[in-house]
Amino acid sequence: MLVFILNAGSSSLKYQLMNPVSKEVLATGLCERIGIDGVLKHEFTDGKKLTLDVSMPTHKEAIELVLKTLVEGEGKVINSIDNIDAVGHRAVHGGEEFASSVMVTPKVIETMKKLIPLAPLHNPANIMGMEICQDLMPGKPNVAVFDTAFHQTMPDYAYMYA
Repeated sequence: MLVFILNAGSSSLKYQLMNPVSKEVLATGLCERIGIDGVLKHEFTDGKKLTLDVSMPTHKEAIELVLKTLVEGEGKVINSIDNIDAVGHRAVHGGEEFASSVMVTPKVIETMKKLIPLAPLHNPANIMGMEICQDLMPGKPNVAVFDTAFHQTMPDYAYMYA
């Protein structure tokens, strides 16, 4: 099983491709300066590194570049995007709506859009990453993991008293 893990920020994109069963990490990387001039830093097999200066006007081009790098050229670690079984997304703020990880559905995205005021710099990019991955890899399960879900599990004495 291979999971593509994505952390879409306002002008960056962190990613990892891993097998959660064996805990093997096939690739990890960072797209920086999205919307400006763009740099992809890709680390893969046996600590090999690849740095590409590539224009990434939007997160869509950044994700497309990452997926292409995973399957082609010097940074190749898999034969096809079809080898990816699922996509995991780091999401910053789920408000009181999301107390645990959830499958990304149109309703989840709609709810996250309503929560943008709670994380105006992060939630829009997180949503973009989800929508782009659904478009580029149709049929693959996408899961959102919320930073705020941790706080939903705290007992009241831990958050009510200083």
